[in-house]
Amino acid sequence: MALDPRVTAVRRDIADIALADRLFAPHYARAEPHWCGDAAVMLRAAPPSADTAAVSQLLPGEQFNVLDITGGWAWGYCAADHYVGYVPENALNANDAGCTHIVSAIGAILFARPDIKAPVIRTYPIGSRVSGTVDGAFLAVPSGGHLHLRHLVPTDAVAADPVSVSCTLIGMPYLWGGRGGGGIDCSGLVQHVLGRAGLAAPRDSDQQRAALGVALPDGVPLKRGDLIFFPGHVGLMVDEANLIHANAHAMAVTIDPLSEVVARIAVDHAQPILSRRRLP
Repeated sequence: MALDPRVTAVRRDIADIALADRLFAPHYARAEPHWCGDAAVMLRAAPPSADTAAVSQLLPGEQFNVLDITGGWAWGYCAADHYVGYVPENALNANDAGCTHIVSAIGAILFARPDIKAPVIRTYPIGSRVSGTVDGAFLAVPSGGHLHLRHLVPTDAVAADPVSVSCTLIGMPYLWGGRGGGGIDCSGLVQHVLGRAGLAAPRDSDQQRAALGVALPDGVPLKRGDLIFFPGHVGLMVDEANLIHANAHAMAVTIDPLSEVVARIAVDHAQPILSRRRLP
């Protein structure tokens, strides 16, 4: 049976017990929910070493289901998109602090008091999940400190236009595997903005191409919000001619003419656009 290793929690020695009806493993483990602490942490696909590349990122407050802990590394999968990998054990908490708000600004400053002149404790990256009680213009968090409500949206808030959300990230650095903590990659951008609009999206661009929207026939004009898939890349149309995307060319989130993006990619790929897809 062909299973995508990115979202299938199985190793030679152990597998998620939820897979017991589909594959054999020497041992099975039941996933134990944990939650990311106050800092974003990179997710690594292979047993970590000095040269192990990151493949995704876990943001503060997000759930991570742990199947094994060895040598200070927790192996399991992100609850939001089932992406499998390793994170440092000490980056996780066993107790769920709950979630009332999501950070909607590139960074939400945690002040020591409900005062913008108060000392800064830390900054939560965009996409972080936090809980607290409203205190005037601030959200008081249980661990201490206050976040300004202008940097947050309630968890049940649904953005009407994912492109408008993406435009708030213009200039954010490009980070391979990033989902908002210090930077973001192309599919991380799409995943975040669609999530804010109430549409769950897979992690990687090829997974998104298979799961999102409907293919547009050749000749159908593009419009705002259409997804354009390239080899290993994805972006959203701002209008019929311009694309917003997190890209390694500019090392940032930028808006570029689609024709220029196609020309750059065509240097290395005979088919620069793999699919044009329209969301419901």
